[in-house]
Amino acid sequence: MVDYNQTPLVELRDICLSFGGVHAVDHVSLDLWPGEVVGLLGHNGAGKSTLIKILSGAYNADSGEIRINGEKAEIGNPRDARRYNIETIYQTLALADNLDAATNLFLGRELTTPIGFVDDARQEAETRKIMARLNPNFRKFNTPVAALSGGQRQSVAIARAVYFNAKILIMDEPTAALGVHETQMVAELIHELKKQGLGIFLISHDTREMLELCDRVSVMKNGQLVGTERVEDVTEDDILGMIIMGKKPEKAA
Repeated sequence: MVDYNQTPLVELRDICLSFGGVHAVDHVSLDLWPGEVVGLLGHNGAGKSTLIKILSGAYNADSGEIRINGEKAEIGNPRDARRYNIETIYQTLALADNLDAATNLFLGRELTTPIGFVDDARQEAETRKIMARLNPNFRKFNTPVAALSGGQRQSVAIARAVYFNAKILIMDEPTAALGVHETQMVAELIHELKKQGLGIFLISHDTREMLELCDRVSVMKNGQLVGTERVEDVTEDDILGMIIMGKKPEKAA
């Protein structure tokens, strides 16, 4: 259970960003607590990806405030976001297809020997250790990631984020184009991350998946926040009504 009495991991307060005359994000406020999954829903162009890119440092907000663990955060670029233990897993996963899991996990942050060579043995050992925590069934440590299944590739991307101490994880359409078994594998990974106290923003178009994986769902439309609801308080039809009509469910109004 999420403890909503503690300090939120993330507080987005009154965030605004315009492109030209278009209000891509218009006075949006959202919270995320440790061990919580918050789903972000909305049509293409609703503003959800833009909002999350502000948190990940890809965009700078025109106004508003980001607080991490109760402290005001200055996030001007992705490096700043990483400093606040924010990691983003994009739909494309940003993996090097010709390299194996361990090389991908440490790409750009390689472990080296005392004389400066890449320590392949230690990187593989560390990869096996983190995978044992996240996905004990993962076996293909020496296979190029191009040959892995979609769920296994997600495992590598998630392991990379967790190894480098992510506390706040942004997942963009993590089960898009995956089969039933692969989707279940990703769901199990998300549940494991929750147990370890990470906070996750999950972007998806799949309302049923959101109800299964998330603690709360936030719906955006035309750059504005329609509302945030606990999943036990809403139905799939309620969420669809928020997405399409831009109205909160009557019982929650």
